Amino acid sequence: MRSRTVRYAAGEIARFRVIEDFLPPPAELVPREDNVKVTLSLSRRSLDFFKREARKRRVPYQRMIRALVDTYAERQAGGIKGKVG
Repeated sequence: MRSRTVRYAAGEIARFRVIEDFLPPPAELVPREDNVKVTLSLSRRSLDFFKREARKRRVPYQRMIRALVDTYAERQAGGIKGKVG
């Protein structure tokens, strides 16, 4: 079977309505955090794990490690919901 080509005629296609721009500017889409560089020694096993997992997800392994540390810090600072004791 052959696919059909759609051809448009000159003129008005349909009624339309202009919607005002409601999206934030690109700078506000991803808030920038104040990062600090540190030197950290990891076990070869841990580093290999993060590199392998990051490669699967096509993200930098440092970003994965930073997300892990940030999540841990947030949960410890705010407490874990449902925590007993």
